[in-house]
Amino acid sequence: MPQETELKLAVHPQDLPRLLAHPLLTSSPPKQQRLRNTYYDTAALDLMQRRMAVRERQIGGRTLLTVKTAGQSVGGLSRRGEWEAPTEPGQFDFATLVDDAVLCAELSALASQLLPVFQTDFVRRSWLLQHGAAVVEVALDQGHISSTARPGAPAEAILELELELKEGEAEALFELAKALADGPPDSAGGLRLQPSDRSKAERGYDLFCGRSPGAVDAPSV
Repeated sequence: MPQETELKLAVHPQDLPRLLAHPLLTSSPPKQQRLRNTYYDTAALDLMQRRMAVRERQIGGRTLLTVKTAGQSVGGLSRRGEWEAPTEPGQFDFATLVDDAVLCAELSALASQLLPVFQTDFVRRSWLLQHGAAVVEVALDQGHISSTARPGAPAEAILELELELKEGEAEALFELAKALADGPPDSAGGLRLQPSDRSKAERGYDLFCGRSPGAVDAPSV
């Protein structure tokens, strides 16, 4: 099963200009994309109860279908199963996406019941950094979470940094996070980068359900 290992950090809005001025991020221009995502679930929220997520992601003219399973998230570091592949909008072809037979059967049985629950819309600036023997993708996401199924609910802001391990050991994520949190060499001190265990999916489900943040478990996606 493919696994994703990443460290999520909440960014203080006032620290954003200094973060972008950090030498680790100014050494090369970032890749920039607008990511529009729709998360799906059944009316009974079966996927939320299983701490899973099904997401369609729009990147330009492409659509990607993503499945993420329940994972562990401690101190902002999370590990979870993930499958992602190109798809056509509204086509939940789990049979060709998921190589876990049991999970594939469960998702396929729910496919006809899936409805849009909430959306995330953000700009991602990303850098691929070499840190010692490790390769880490650093992604800065800035945008919002909303739910067309709950039109009266206010949108929530997204401003977070994700460090995803591409090669090497997870310790590199913490070392790189510390280097970024030390801030650029401008004598203004460190940056307020706080480890966050709340995923975009958790926040989206809270918004959809009208809950206070973090009220119950939701998929760490």
